[in-house]
Amino acid sequence: MVRLRSLSARKQQALEILVRLKRLYPEAPCTLDYETPVQLMVATILSAQCTDERVNQVTPALFRRLPDAEAFANADVAEIESLVRSTGFYRNKAKNIQAACRLIMTQFGGEVPQRMEDLLTLPGVARKTANVVLAHAFDIHAGVTVDTHVKRLSGRLGLTKETDPLKIERDLMKLLPQPDWENWSIRLIYHGRAVCNARNPACDVCALADLCPSADRSKITPPPLPVVGFVPEGRIEVR
Repeated sequence: MVRLRSLSARKQQALEILVRLKRLYPEAPCTLDYETPVQLMVATILSAQCTDERVNQVTPALFRRLPDAEAFANADVAEIESLVRSTGFYRNKAKNIQAACRLIMTQFGGEVPQRMEDLLTLPGVARKTANVVLAHAFDIHAGVTVDTHVKRLSGRLGLTKETDPLKIERDLMKLLPQPDWENWSIRLIYHGRAVCNARNPACDVCALADLCPSADRSKITPPPLPVVGFVPEGRIEVR
């Protein structure tokens, strides 16, 4: 297990990582396709144990048939199941989506609530989904989204020793500026997919390797030593 540095040292490290991630991934949009807050909520629920790419293949037909909370609330749950089947765990997802939309209709006037505590009352909505909806639908940064990539990379980078997503989120919230909470997660997800994968992290091409206590030093090529020679007049030349 990586030994944690002091809080101030980890803050400095996290800020440097954030700067580099912004250079590596200048754009950090939500990777789920949606037009409304309820569509984003539904897409995020569907993304559990499923790739965003697959969700984006499913949602166009889903949202054409069921465009809003009222439509989901009144639909036959079997129809929802049929439309989301390929995302996996489709029965539970369909049940939660319909139940959440029914609560939105009866308790929140047909609109997705904009408070964390209200969102967490909706079936199928935990902090990960709530953070995504608040940040991308309403520009409200209430927390840090912690998915499997964020969990893995935050541990490898020595920013937290926790394994519970809620505790990881609390640690990261102490280290990062609040306006960057959500785009940190997205950029770290990009980096986890492209470079720091679970089984064989590409430390040799990782722009964060020098900041990462878990990096495999045997994969990292050290900078070449300068060549020292003599030139006329006895001066030393470094090239």
